Amino acid sequence: MSWKPLRSLTRRSVLPALAALLVLGAGAAAHANRPVPFGDRVAEPGVADASPVGAQVLDAGALELKVGPGLEAYDRATGDHLWSYRREDATALHLAMAGESAVVVWDDGLVTSVRPSDHQVRWHRAVPGLADWLRADGEPGAADRSEEQKQAVAVRRAAAALQTALEDEPWVAVVTPSLTMGFRDRDGDLRYNSRPPQGCSYDPLRAVHTDNAVLVPRTCVTGPNTGKLLPGGINGFRLAGRGWQLNAGPEVVLKRLDAHRVTVEDGPILGTKVFDTRRGAPETVCTSPQLPFAAVSPQEGCPAG
Repeated sequence: MSWKPLRSLTRRSVLPALAALLVLGAGAAAHANRPVPFGDRVAEPGVADASPVGAQVLDAGALELKVGPGLEAYDRATGDHLWSYRREDATALHLAMAGESAVVVWDDGLVTSVRPSDHQVRWHRAVPGLADWLRADGEPGAADRSEEQKQAVAVRRAAAALQTALEDEPWVAVVTPSLTMGFRDRDGDLRYNSRPPQGCSYDPLRAVHTDNAVLVPRTCVTGPNTGKLLPGGINGFRLAGRGWQLNAGPEVVLKRLDAHRVTVEDGPILGTKVFDTRRGAPETVCTSPQLPFAAVSPQEGCPAG
């Protein structure tokens, strides 16, 4: 058996081994320092730097959640800061609860679901067109707004864009003028997406939600240069089953009445009615002359004849 002493190895024979070690070392360093997906940073007790963008505070069981640059969690009983959640180069604008999940809208158009009980980031979803609408760039008067005014517009729009519901299970709707998307909260699965008809746009600022549905008015115009409003409508979205469409005037106002009812205020001519999102139909008031022609049965307690 022959044996070659180490000193007999030439420089040419050593270089490939050194090169391999350098590549492996560089790969390990790159892996250790690679950017965190979506810029997520979760820190347990430390310095809280919440500077509430919209002065928003939500109760989540034993926690108090605050919107700052990201999301801050405090112990409701003691006021102690428990954890912070940040995304690099992004600012949290609005927070809503979907069941036991905290859902955050960021200024870069990302929507995130976080489980407050163990501060786990559960999913992220990017919504096309959301960031542009939040910024309001190019809209009339936008160039004259101060930074504080721009921030206030973004916060208001983020609150309108994010609609959460509980039935048949917790889910999230994100509404923009050109697109509405619905996500199942437990896994972030996209359940529907809807674009308005040509010449129309959704109006997130007039959208409302009940426990099982999200209702979004839409506005239509005759053409890009006329600006003349046409009769609009209302799109209703549900997580399970088909949604619906309602005829309405261009300036209809929706207001949540309770867990499954919304008032539809449609001007002095069409008047106001109540829409039941469980039935997917308007309610008929007992004293209404429309009762004999009702498409749905009247509420319990109406007289028989």
